[in-house]
Amino acid sequence: MGRLKVKGKAGAAKNFTTRSQAVKKLQCSLADFRRLCILKGIFPREPRSRKKANKGSSAPTSFYYTKDIAYLAHEPVLKKLREHKAFAKKLSRALGRGEWSAAKSLEDNKPVYRLDHIIKERYPTFIDALRDIDDALCMIFLFATLPSTTRLPREIVENCARLAAEWQLYIMHTHSLRKVFLSIKGVYYQAEVMDQTITWLIPYSFTQNVPPDVDLRVMLTFLELYQTLLGFVNFKLYTDATLVYPPPLDAKKDDTAAGVGAFSLQTAEVQVKKAAEKIKSVAVDGRTVTGKDVRQTIKSITAASGEQESGDSEMAELEENVEEEEAFVLQTSHTQVASDLPTLQTLSSLPTSSTSNLFAPYTFWISREVPRSVFEFLIRSFGGRVGWPASSGSGSPFDESDENITHVIIDRPSVQKEETPAQRDLRLRRKFVQPQWVVDSINASKILLEDTYAQGKSLPPHLSPFGEYNGAYDPTAEAEAGDDVDMSDVEEEEAEEAASDDEETEPSKDNVEAALASVTEDPATLRAAELAAEAAGMDYGTFEAKVKKASKKSSAKSSKTVEDAEKDMNKMLMSNKQRKLYEKMKYSQQKQAAENDKLESRRRKLQKDKATQ
Repeated sequence: MGRLKVKGKAGAAKNFTTRSQAVKKLQCSLADFRRLCILKGIFPREPRSRKKANKGSSAPTSFYYTKDIAYLAHEPVLKKLREHKAFAKKLSRALGRGEWSAAKSLEDNKPVYRLDHIIKERYPTFIDALRDIDDALCMIFLFATLPSTTRLPREIVENCARLAAEWQLYIMHTHSLRKVFLSIKGVYYQAEVMDQTITWLIPYSFTQNVPPDVDLRVMLTFLELYQTLLGFVNFKLYTDATLVYPPPLDAKKDDTAAGVGAFSLQTAEVQVKKAAEKIKSVAVDGRTVTGKDVRQTIKSITAASGEQESGDSEMAELEENVEEEEAFVLQTSHTQVASDLPTLQTLSSLPTSSTSNLFAPYTFWISREVPRSVFEFLIRSFGGRVGWPASSGSGSPFDESDENITHVIIDRPSVQKEETPAQRDLRLRRKFVQPQWVVDSINASKILLEDTYAQGKSLPPHLSPFGEYNGAYDPTAEAEAGDDVDMSDVEEEEAEEAASDDEETEPSKDNVEAALASVTEDPATLRAAELAAEAAGMDYGTFEAKVKKASKKSSAKSSKTVEDAEKDMNKMLMSNKQRKLYEKMKYSQQKQAAENDKLESRRRKLQKDKATQ
């Protein structure tokens, strides 16, 4: 006899758990449950039958997998949260009784949980962490620009700013940046780190305010996880590049708004040398031992070992002969395989592409109205030297009067002013460009002409470099042959309409249009249409063009009807789910095609207006 099935003890009722049941089982508050789910990556699930999963009840609720809740029951963070709850009770009791020493000791021994083990669980390999780093970077750069309030502590903002600066330093050091886009939301960046494409958004440096309707507690929980993740990633990237982590920070430069320039990148070898220079003498058994004493001791030991080796030279020769016979000879095949295997050092020593050092031959000066943090990051990521005025912050490597400056990034209209011959000569040796020139040159992977982006000129459209999906609109693509034919047809049609407007007989034009609409391959109908055109006074060339156009329309219409019939037959053979999916796909394709046509019509209109000017 098989096992009896009890209602509510098997199937969906057993596999799914409601949120209230999960909170009751874990014996924690709803806020702690939300925090645990965010940190562990557990989210609500939708069962096939909500009524069966809720044991016959149809009340609206959230469902979780029962196995996920059982997995949370053994989480060390949950234990720390319970200890923190007990700590809060003890602290409030001590403060209420006025026991200040007990309260201080409780505060010193406050339970603190760490998320290191969660990062290792969710991201087993370093590549997994890089693939999921996009959201972490966007949120950390966002919080780095927010002001500190009672809801947002200052320590969190400073830590986010430090992590963001460390990430930017690594991208500049390795020249990993590939694409940039200046949008309304902010600046989109795309870098390639260890063959992984990473895209993140940095908001503009405006005064930001935290809206009161935003649940900041949930965002801070995500931020806590992302800070730990980015700290691990930065440490791994810096150590693989043989750089000191964390990079040393100059507090004076940081106070004077030096930005990324307040940090200094150092290799691990420099740090070891500095540590060796500091340790010059060591105290052993109350006696100071210097480096000179160590070297003399080593010399005496080597001299004693040399005397002993001279006495045993004959035995050494015999042992060498035996070792030569039994020596292991390394095969060439093993050495060849070992040399072919790529390592991190060999990959880092490979020559970089030309686009990564796009601005290496140039020296830039950023004007005060240009956002310095954005364009300093862009120019240094592609190998260029950059300077800025003191009003934009300290730490500029050179002054505005430097003769090596080749480009001046300026974003204000040109104004005629009196200048000395030296100033005029200096201005003529420099190229004044608008900020968009830097971004468009990066996206084009080449240095564009500066005249198009000169100071005070109207700029070309700034296009997104991320339209790589199938069917995306490319305004720079050349017109196809079919488009040329369509344009010629349009011109012919306009010419014919202009010619027909001059005619006086409207009824005869209507007769010709009706005859052309009924034109087929039958010679009788073709002859009738020709007679009607001759009676209306139409020349033979115009008549042939109209016949050709009418035949094209009829053939296209017939082929379209055949394709529509085939599609209808195919849709009849689909299931309901497949039909809905197909209709969604067709709707998105038609929407994208309509958007492309709209953009193409705008482009043609702009070209026509430019040609008429």
